[in-house]
Amino acid sequence: MPSANYRALLRTPGAAAFFLPASLGRVGVAMTGLSIVWLVHARTGTFTAAGLVGGCFALAEALGAPQAARLVDRFGQTRVLPPVLLAHALAVALLVSLVAAGAPDALLALGGALAGAGVPQLGALSAARWSALLRTGRAAELPTAFALESVANEAGYLLGPVLVSALAAAGHPVAGTMLATSLSVAGGLVLAAQRGSAPPPTADGPAPAREDRSLLRGEVLLLMGLNLAIGVFFGAMQVAVPAFVVAHGAPGAATPVFAVTGCSGLLAGWLYGLRRWRAAPRVQLTTASGVLTLGTLLMLVVGSPFGLGLAVVLTGATVPVLLVLFSVLAQSTVHRSVLTQAFSWLGSASAAGSAAAAAVSGRA
Repeated sequence: MPSANYRALLRTPGAAAFFLPASLGRVGVAMTGLSIVWLVHARTGTFTAAGLVGGCFALAEALGAPQAARLVDRFGQTRVLPPVLLAHALAVALLVSLVAAGAPDALLALGGALAGAGVPQLGALSAARWSALLRTGRAAELPTAFALESVANEAGYLLGPVLVSALAAAGHPVAGTMLATSLSVAGGLVLAAQRGSAPPPTADGPAPAREDRSLLRGEVLLLMGLNLAIGVFFGAMQVAVPAFVVAHGAPGAATPVFAVTGCSGLLAGWLYGLRRWRAAPRVQLTTASGVLTLGTLLMLVVGSPFGLGLAVVLTGATVPVLLVLFSVLAQSTVHRSVLTQAFSWLGSASAAGSAAAAAVSGRA
């Protein structure tokens, strides 16, 4: 049963109507990249081609998300999101057709990039709606709202990959890809239909000053750097955990280790939003970063998969808190006219760090 804080948030007029479809759509978004890897691998029989297509998908998503967010900030979610969703659905359909036709890897990579460029950034759109909804008179509740967003994100990235992997293991990789796209598009369309909670587009109001629209300022660049660092952590863990358990003769331990990480993150994100914290967000950020550093240092001395599982409880519990604080600081730093862009750039920085770290960690 949700806590009183979360119930109060979701009872805010219009809140549940945008949060729930955005959460559903995020499950699809969490499934899409992995579903494409399984799809290509099932057809080609090699992870070389699957990794190439998946990498192009991730790179295009990281580059395309801020550009779509810029259009959203200018023209509004209800006008921009439907064509973005249509383009994404058509791109995924094209990729599935190319895979079925046995197209060369270069064309598959192009199809993956087109699909990635149109991935709807439902998390950024939902966070922007919370900011608009609570900005006047209820700003103190924003950390709780962003904690709720973090919980939804963690849940999506726990459930989504499980669904995709189950369908792929059953011999239905195409079904996994189509389910992912269907959830993303359906959640996005319902979100776009909620006009009352959408932030007003800047094109309909007075143009903000140039300095207000700029994201090239010290505080924003620092937040992007921190998100890049968190992405490095994610990418390294994706490779380091399987490598560690394989080296210790227990390859099956990777699944419970990742499950422990996800569950500790869910619990920590939920608990963090239950109370109002007296410490300033910057102090909380410094403390949480120190805890994450301690957790990663502990990983250097563990000698078994069980010990690794204990260490990731600490790191998994810290990351959602950091992501909430990043959103809180971004919301208080940038002008509302570029807030969706700011959220998208933070996500892109994390994705870039994750991709680079996965490649470097794999070589190491």
